[in-house]
Amino acid sequence: MANKLDGELPPEIVVITGMSGAGRSTAARALEDLDWFVVDNLPPGLLPTMIDLAGRTQGAVPRVAAVVDVRSMAFTEDLLSTVEQLRGRGIAARVVFLEASDEALVRRFDSVRRPHPLQGDGRLTDGIARERETLSAIRGEADLVIDTSQLNVHQLKAEVISFFGETEEARPRANVVSFGYKHGLPVDADLVLDCRFLPNPHWVPELQPLSGRDAPVREYVLAQRGAKEMLDSYTEVLRLIIAGYQREGKHYMTLAVGCTGGKHRSVAMAERFGERLREQGVDVRVAHRDLGRE
Repeated sequence: MANKLDGELPPEIVVITGMSGAGRSTAARALEDLDWFVVDNLPPGLLPTMIDLAGRTQGAVPRVAAVVDVRSMAFTEDLLSTVEQLRGRGIAARVVFLEASDEALVRRFDSVRRPHPLQGDGRLTDGIARERETLSAIRGEADLVIDTSQLNVHQLKAEVISFFGETEEARPRANVVSFGYKHGLPVDADLVLDCRFLPNPHWVPELQPLSGRDAPVREYVLAQRGAKEMLDSYTEVLRLIIAGYQREGKHYMTLAVGCTGGKHRSVAMAERFGERLREQGVDVRVAHRDLGRE
């Protein structure tokens, strides 16, 4: 149970961080629309003070979001130690990391004709590489990683609202994302499952034009040797992992399920994993990243 601050329960706090140009401001505005109190460019060392002040409002500021980025010096060490300090006080401090590919970041910086904050006298790509290295530690500790490479501002806002728009905090949430290996791994995946050991419906003429959402493909994939065993075994693994995440205060998980093109096997298996997780009481969102790209 959370410790009390001056007789009041401490507010929730979410730290929004990540790559410059990946959408931190958009994520912050989405939380503002959900009535979170948002502070931009807050030095990590001031997070405990912010929580103490919010805790003295007698419930008027129940949820705080702080945007923290590389504009604050000694960023990673300060932020990591501060988050651990808050958690040690019984405060549920969660970290949301906004990620994007180098190509997407270059395109966004070029469109607004602004230099990267860590670019210095070098190239834009040098600044991106330096920032990615600087943030690697906090990215590894993030509760939720959102890849915005293919999201516009409206889609990112909807993504944030989908995670924070409900108040039922105790219920775990999972993203199950199908993908094609030929299009690259999802960078925001916590766990990756490879379905390429199953026979490919692409080579079955009557199944080739269909997708894993269609019953004939789904039945074909699930009937293959090893499919049920994978579902059974990995569902149990997911149950253990999700329970462990919850004990550590991590409420979000992204499972990426891959096949060659992201059309048949991964789609069918992702849909089934979504059903299995819902049966365990997990709030599940299933998405098919590469469906339609073939």
